[in-house]
Amino acid sequence: MKQGRFILLAIGLIGIIVIIWLFSMIFDKKPSVLSQSTTGNVSTTSSYAPGDVPWDYQVQQVKVGDLIDGDMVLLPNNDRMSNDQNFATGDSIWVLSFMQATMKADSQGKNDVTLSQWKPIKSFKTKEEADKDLVELKVEIKTDVKLIGVYKTDLDSQFRYFAVVELPTGQKVKQPIPEERYKAFKDKKEVSVVLEEVHDYTDFDQSMAKFRGWAE
Repeated sequence: MKQGRFILLAIGLIGIIVIIWLFSMIFDKKPSVLSQSTTGNVSTTSSYAPGDVPWDYQVQQVKVGDLIDGDMVLLPNNDRMSNDQNFATGDSIWVLSFMQATMKADSQGKNDVTLSQWKPIKSFKTKEEADKDLVELKVEIKTDVKLIGVYKTDLDSQFRYFAVVELPTGQKVKQPIPEERYKAFKDKKEVSVVLEEVHDYTDFDQSMAKFRGWAE
């Protein structure tokens, strides 16, 4: 009789321990590396997962060449795009062009980046109109990012200094720095940087952050 009670008590204790363990696993779950918090208004891509991401924009003045079935040929590169504003052959116009990057991860987890050719996406009568669109697609911001660490190398008694930071997208960036910044960064966990957000013109919420310098 006593042995039966002891077995029931042991089973009950084991059940309680299992329940406590399950609850601890649920509420103590570690955050995903894709949900990193940052200061500043930073939109991100999905941790630079393989695929196409917006890379850059540029505004150029071109001349309209031949008109073909509602399209126009842009000189001197012979690009072809829709003639939505009914330009005439010989007109000098301004064009907003787009470049994207295809990112593929190799066996070591590093990204292999392939850049596309420039593609004209919109035409304008004046440079002011084109620049207005460009300002909204390429945004410069200042924010704090995680400092992974700093280190120095020695070659023939010549020292070089580097800092490695992690951008809000999860991408790790190595940058050469002077010795003074190396000393200032040694004990820091976060540093202020300047980023350029490049937004996708078809989906503004999709963007890529590019390192553009130190903000301190």
